[in-house]
This record gives sequence, structure tokens and C-alpha cells, in this order.
Amino acid sequence: MTPPDVDHIDPTEGRRRVDAGALLLDVRNPDEWQAGHAEGAAWIPMAELAERQEELPSDREIVVICKTGGRSAQVAKALLAAGYVAVNVAGGSEAWQAAGMPIITDDGRPGTVA
Repeated sequence: MTPPDVDHIDPTEGRRRVDAGALLLDVRNPDEWQAGHAEGAAWIPMAELAERQEELPSDREIVVICKTGGRSAQVAKALLAAGYVAVNVAGGSEAWQAAGMPIITDDGRPGTVA
């Protein structure tokens, strides 16, 4: 059985879904996360996802984001195959920031997409 295709949503729709209760999951590397991430995002680097998958909620949608949308699309596809409800933010954190949504550092200061 082929896994379902990943839905690619724009950042505005991603924010709407997160505001409605979805989890925003950032799958970028540690240096990228530390430079700046979407406000309210959870963080599990793509390389750690298999061993940390139990940290993810199975009772709500997961909106997956990376820098430009490539890694997050792969992660969303894997999550769908594992039975989660997941979508990909097209354009990633770069598009998120371009849409005017905050990118912050761990201490809440304005961050950058690295």
C-alpha cells in the first residue's frame, strides 16, 4: 500500500492550523534552530525523529517545517506512513518569515532563518 501524498500548505494556513490546535514541528538541525525558529514550534531534528517519534501527539495534526520545505516534506510523508496526520509547510521557515510571522531564538528575541 502506498502512503498518502503529503499536503503542502502555505505558512498562513500552517499558522491557522497551529492556532486551531495542530503541533508545529521544526525538523531542522541544531544550528538552524538556534539561529531562529517559528514561535511556538516543537523541535526534533530530522536525524533524531525515528528514536523520538513517541514524543509526537497521535491525536492532533502535525504541521512540519524545515528551512525551505524539502526535509519537512520527507518527514511529513514518513509520519503519514506511520499513521500520524501530518502536512508540510511549503517554502519552510523562509516562507514563514516572508509571510510576516515571527522567527525567534530560544530566549524570545528576534531570530533569523539559517
